[in-house]
Amino acid sequence: MILAIDTSTSECKMFLVRDSSVVADKNWLAERRLALELLEQLETFLAENNCKFEDIKGLVIFRGPGSFTGLRIGITVFNALADSLAVPIVGEVGGDWLKVGIERLASNKVDAIVLPEYGMPPHITQPKK
Repeated sequence: MILAIDTSTSECKMFLVRDSSVVADKNWLAERRLALELLEQLETFLAENNCKFEDIKGLVIFRGPGSFTGLRIGITVFNALADSLAVPIVGEVGGDWLKVGIERLASNKVDAIVLPEYGMPPHITQPKK
């Protein structure tokens, strides 16, 4: 089973994939509660589909562009899950991110760690003199 997620907007999208096909999906209006509720929402989503984290064999995440904070939270959680579960992870961009991510997992073209793609350079405030 592959767990996939998109946290680039206030509406978080979760997917379970088996044999390259989406078998379950869920949208959740996370808004400003993403950091507080993401793990609980993932656990509930898995339980609703008779799965546990231990059943996950790979992770796919949308890495941007999108919300700076949403991407950071989702990617951090998925990088930590990949490490703790010892499963491969793939981060993708674009409209077909899920399809491409599933294909990359199947061909073992995985990422060591996923980094966000914000779509523009960061706006760094210059210190006052």
